Amino acid sequence: MDFKNPPEDQEIIDMVRDFCLKEVQPLAAQLDEEEKFPAETIRKFGEMGIMGLPYPVKYGGAGLSYVTYIGTVSEIARHCAATSITVSAHTSLCCGPIFAYGTVEQKMKFLPPLVKGERLGAFGFTEPSAGTDGANQKTIAEDKGDHWLINGSKVFITNGGYAETLVITAMTDKDKGHRGMSMFIIEKGFPGFSVGVHEKKMGIRASSTTELVFEDMIVPKENLLGELNKGFYQAMATFDSGRIGIGAQALGIAESAIEECIKYTSQRIQFGQPISRFQNTQFQLADMATRVEAARLLICRAAQAKQDREPYSHLAAQAKLFASETATDVTRRCLQLAGGYGYMREYPFERFMRDAKITEIYEGTSEVQRMVIANNMGLR
Repeated sequence: MDFKNPPEDQEIIDMVRDFCLKEVQPLAAQLDEEEKFPAETIRKFGEMGIMGLPYPVKYGGAGLSYVTYIGTVSEIARHCAATSITVSAHTSLCCGPIFAYGTVEQKMKFLPPLVKGERLGAFGFTEPSAGTDGANQKTIAEDKGDHWLINGSKVFITNGGYAETLVITAMTDKDKGHRGMSMFIIEKGFPGFSVGVHEKKMGIRASSTTELVFEDMIVPKENLLGELNKGFYQAMATFDSGRIGIGAQALGIAESAIEECIKYTSQRIQFGQPISRFQNTQFQLADMATRVEAARLLICRAAQAKQDREPYSHLAAQAKLFASETATDVTRRCLQLAGGYGYMREYPFERFMRDAKITEIYEGTSEVQRMVIANNMGLR
């Protein structure tokens, strides 16, 4: 299978790489240290057309392939993981379900400002009592005739503090359990909507992660997204797509860690020679490079399947599982090879390690990915 991008698509990835080298990578450590959201970078990505790469031109998107979009996510992650997840959550988790399940009117209203980068998007699913157990949601949407009235909260929402358009889930028929969940499009400024706690995180500290609070939030009737009571299944499909992006994020982090480790070990002199000449260093880096290449192929396979409209849920799970665990292992080993200096903030290894860990957790933990893969194997 050939995963090479067409020349015009590769030009987009190259453009993103050049921009990241000049404007993203130099700020990554400072943004992490200050826990500062990369608002200016995201604005520039919008001007470059990066915030809507896989969506049709008629909605303001670039009309490029999903494989190309995933390539840009990975490229951004090589330079700043927090910036990468900001783009990925916006593109996959907010724009994705609107494009997949929205009416023509909803698409024409909400997608253009999102894919042009004029508005930032977010997706609200997780609740205090509903993480992996996503069906145990407490947020309720009541049909009031001419509007919906929503009460509840969401936690750990990426882009939550800056998003202006959000897709959320709420129970429209609590008695039906997960079969009574629906999706809604909400906007910043809706009566009863507020942003709660801004979380302080171990890694991806420049990304915005917040609580969303709904207190008698009034939502127009036409903002129901997709079919009534089909929200759980729509959310699961949305996560399938998002997981490929998380795999790409993990891949970018691991690649960057290896690049920096090669530089460090080539310059670090011990016992009269660079430590890159020691067989232990070479064997470890060789193993890491092999695992990263395997992760890349799994990610490309899943992205290609989605692009070709083939079943890809299990492929996305395999890609995310392997890539995220690879990133965690690679960043740990790179830090170990750097020794005491690897533990210091002067070098990026400790940031890579902190950033990598979350890829095993959000959009479905590694355990959830194994459940998806096992179910696909008929192990129920």
